[in-house]
Amino acid sequence: MKRKIIVAITGASGAIYAKLLLNKLSQLNDQITEVSVVMSDNAKEVWKFELDDEDYNSFPYKIYAKNNFMAPFASGSAKFDTMIIVPCSMGTLGRIASGVSDDLITRAADVILKERRKLILVARDTPFNLIHIRNMQTVTEAGGIICPAIPSFYSKPQTIEELAMTVVNRVIDLTGLDNDSYRWSE
Repeated sequence: MKRKIIVAITGASGAIYAKLLLNKLSQLNDQITEVSVVMSDNAKEVWKFELDDEDYNSFPYKIYAKNNFMAPFASGSAKFDTMIIVPCSMGTLGRIASGVSDDLITRAADVILKERRKLILVARDTPFNLIHIRNMQTVTEAGGIICPAIPSFYSKPQTIEELAMTVVNRVIDLTGLDNDSYRWSE
């Protein structure tokens, strides 16, 4: 089954995860019918600051304005099956957990949850306070997946990009897409 995927990018630190994910999705396009992107204003600023570029404009995906409630994925009838929020700020997590749909990111997350589809939040903050943990519990109980941006080291990554890819590959696995990546004990 080919996937329709929403990628939302918030202003949490970790733009490298979003960039690597968008690159990886473009490599897996034979398994995907559509990728739509929505970015917060802070996400664009963090991307420019952390990556020293504006490459988010160069991907072959349509980027929707954060307040464009006419975007197809603002409704369950568009049948997007997966949403990945990468990186996911604690503010975005809190709004999703509270059911506050004040922008396209939180509206789309609400739609994905109400339609019982796959929502993956790549939480990017540390340490977590009790409010963060309870919000993660609420989203998990509602059907979402919390996948903190915690890289793994058993593949012996040599660069920052390889280290960040350990998280991105885990996210790709969670989507259900076939992905050639390091596997434990291989």
